[in-house]
Parts: sequence; C-alpha cells; structure tokens
Amino acid sequence: MGKKLNVLVTGLNGVVGRALRGTLEKRYNLSALSRSGVSGLPIERNHRADIADFKKITPAFNNVDVVLNLAADGGMSSANGMHAGWDSMLRNNIVGTYNVLQAAKESGVSRVVLASSGATVNGYELEEPYKTLVSPKPVDLPASWEMLDEFSEPKPITLYGVTKLFGEDLGRYFALTSEMSVINLRISSCTDEDKATPGRAQANWSSYRDLQQLTVKCIEAPQRLKFDIFWATSDNKKLFRDNSHAKNVLGYAPQDGIR
Repeated sequence: MGKKLNVLVTGLNGVVGRALRGTLEKRYNLSALSRSGVSGLPIERNHRADIADFKKITPAFNNVDVVLNLAADGGMSSANGMHAGWDSMLRNNIVGTYNVLQAAKESGVSRVVLASSGATVNGYELEEPYKTLVSPKPVDLPASWEMLDEFSEPKPITLYGVTKLFGEDLGRYFALTSEMSVINLRISSCTDEDKATPGRAQANWSSYRDLQQLTVKCIEAPQRLKFDIFWATSDNKKLFRDNSHAKNVLGYAPQDGIR
C-alpha cells in the first residue's frame, strides 16, 4: 500500500469501532476523536471533544488523510437503541455529522467514510416478503424476493433512520461541492459478539472480518470514487440488503454468511 494513511475515527469506543480497531491499527496511523478518550492510543492521537462543538474538534483533523465517522446516537450500542431522544440525535447525528464533514473539508481531508444504517429502509420489514425473512420463528421462505439496493426507496420508521438519511445526503452535498470524496457504509447488524442474533440479523448480518474488509476497501478506494453508498452485509441465505454493488465497485468478497 506504500505510505501508511493517517486515519481519524470518531466513535471508536462503540460496537463497530471495537470490531474494526485491530484491523485499522495494523494498517493505518490511527487517531481517535471522542468525548471521553480512547484507551491505548498515544495522547497526540487521542483527541477529546464533542463532535457537536466545531471549534474544539478541528485540531483533530490536521494532517488526516481519511476520516471514518462512526459517532452517533440511536444505534445498536446506544442506551435506548434506535429510540434515543431527538435532542441527542440532533446534536450527534445531524450537527455532529455536519461538523465532521466541514472540519474535514477545511483541513484538506481527501475522503470521509460515513457510517450509515439499515434503519434507512427498515419500513420494508413491515411488508412481505421481508417480514417473513426477518421473522425469528421457523418459516417457509419465499422462492425468491426483490433485493434492496442503494437506489431503493428509503423507508425509515425511526427518527434514527431519518438522521442517517440526512447524513447520506449531507455527504452527497459535500462530495458535489468540494474536492472531498464521501462514501456511505450502511451497516446492518453488528453486535458485541461476532455472531448473528435470531430474527432480522439472520438476514442482514455482517461478520467482523467482512465489515473490516469492506471498511478498508472504502478507505482505500481510488479517489475518483467521489460518492457512493454500499451495504455492509455478509452473504446470508436470507439476505435482502444487496451487497452486489460493493462487490462490483470495490471488489468486496464476503467470507461469511448465515446459511
């Protein structure tokens, strides 16, 4: 790969951050931005600030090549799951995401990878055949089903999903109006343990090593990839969040899947 990239990660203490950290530390010059700090990183690469405070976060972006923005409220690792309070999601998912993108732009960062979510399309699971595919009970699977790709109509049923859609479009705006590349990674199911829980995760789970591989491919994709959205999923039998775009564009090759 040549010279190691300088990669700044927000939200490294969260579930996804912990799943990715080992791979990122081995491959890049890793720094972190968080409210409480991250254990095991030298002080000069361990930035402490709230992403909602633009002035305080900007020093963390100096000499950074790529930013991986995992910081958010309302996701799987949040205390209230996807039903976190609006005030917190406004501060972290909307204001915070804008601040990260703006600070990256002003600092000359070449790419931001934004952690998006399957919550952008969870409304499909209220309908068949997706309702059957996410059922925790033994069911007869349909013979086939339409896959949901990056161009499928958004169907959020939580405000968390709405904030993630906002983040995707905000990323598109920055990609169109600056030199910076922005890639959105829709992470569907990643938990503290590297295994799929019963129900919906059986369809849209991503193993740690598949998520690690895809994240690296997003970070290192050619700069001509100015904007895109990819599903972070393993090759599961019940899969309906289509990862073929990531395979075709990035060369993503999932190694795992719930069969």
